[in-house]
Amino acid sequence: MPKRILTGTVVSDKPEKTVVVRVERRVKHPLYGKIIRLSKKYHADDQANEYRLGETVRIEECAPISKLKTWKVLDRIGAAKAAVVEIAEVAALTPESGPSTPAKPAEDKSSEKADETAKDKADKPAKKPAKKAKDAAPADA
Repeated sequence: MPKRILTGTVVSDKPEKTVVVRVERRVKHPLYGKIIRLSKKYHADDQANEYRLGETVRIEECAPISKLKTWKVLDRIGAAKAAVVEIAEVAALTPESGPSTPAKPAEDKSSEKADETAKDKADKPAKKPAKKAKDAAPADA
């Protein structure tokens, strides 16, 4: 019997020598007839730890390697999409700023928040106490 070969996307590469691959398939819903996407995750063997998150790979069925791993990665089909990296503090990294200047000491904002919440509570009308439920059964019975 031939071994199955599937194509999917690497969704996790955290375990050692293992990648988790999500394989999506499109099927027609039996009742409504709409085409829907179903996905399943497979744990595949990656001995060299060369495959990364987001890459498209082909996996092949093999003899069980561990409890969850019964697949091995054949090859890479597509590279991972590049992630956008932004630098938050550009001014601190420029050479014109000279040696690092001490920043202003952080102000205590906890007391400001406490003052604001006290003002908010004073502005809101007081809540009425909850009404007590009257006993439905008479006490004399």
